[in-house]
Amino acid sequence: MKRPTIADIARQAGVTKSAVSFALNGRHGVSEQTRRRILEIADELGWQRSSAASALSHGRAGAVGLVLDRPAQTLGAEPYFMQFISGLESELSAAGVPLLLHMTADLDDQMEAHRRWWAERRVDGVILVDLRVDDPRPARIAELGMPAVVSGGPDWLGGLPGVWHDEAAGMREVMDYLHALGHRHVARVAGLPYLQHTDIRSRIFREKGGQVIVHTDYTGEEGAKATRKLLTGEDRPTAIVYDNDIMAVAGLAVAGELGVDVPGELSLVAWDDSPFTRLARPALTAVGVDTFDRGVRAARCLLDVIAGRKPDTGDIPVPELIPRGSTEPV
Repeated sequence: MKRPTIADIARQAGVTKSAVSFALNGRHGVSEQTRRRILEIADELGWQRSSAASALSHGRAGAVGLVLDRPAQTLGAEPYFMQFISGLESELSAAGVPLLLHMTADLDDQMEAHRRWWAERRVDGVILVDLRVDDPRPARIAELGMPAVVSGGPDWLGGLPGVWHDEAAGMREVMDYLHALGHRHVARVAGLPYLQHTDIRSRIFREKGGQVIVHTDYTGEEGAKATRKLLTGEDRPTAIVYDNDIMAVAGLAVAGELGVDVPGELSLVAWDDSPFTRLARPALTAVGVDTFDRGVRAARCLLDVIAGRKPDTGDIPVPELIPRGSTEPV
């Protein structure tokens, strides 16, 4: 079925296309009676305003963008990003603003996507995630003059507003808890080393006496591989902290495979509480982070920036340690 146009409305209403344009855009040039008739006909035909045309006439695309630097097939397996995107959509949909989501292979492709979106007026602003140590994206975004908000911080924001959780406080609480249980040989299965939140957690982990860090790509396969390496080595840890829930569940499975009792011989802690951690047996002690709320706040902040309002930035509720059956005293 052909999409209705202004010409279709003008033909059925018996007026010029200019008159239809005046009526649809709320401008003077037609009588109130003609305006009502044109609007009724537009509604009957199912006419919808073109976002591209609106961008040209009003300078706004009416959409915001999010680029993720990861394979598309992994997104559905990550509860963190599913919750974050749900939070974004909750706030954006209430404002009638669609989210444009794009997956890229690396950082260069991501910055090119931002440049192309801004040049083509596809978005009014973007949300940056997975902030890196010495991240080049904030400076490039500033060069473009594109509104943006970073989900991350407080360092390396490059002058952009950001919202973040206190990663340092969360790791301190985890390590203090394990030390109180008597654990002195603690290992960590971490994420990508160049990410800002990984760097912050690693620094506190070492300050608090953590011994070994194995870096992974956050997948269950890599989490299992790292756990197997730690448990079959000569100096086996009594506790392991994981940087996400998927790797922690995989690590629990490896412990069972090797006959290592959890929590009798090994305590496990997951970062990011999710149904995975609660349904595991034993249920996993986890660091609870309100990722949905982080998405809501990031979206709200970006909408404020686009509208020229002062955004509400800064850190949001500190991650909460939730003890469960996967940890006990040495």
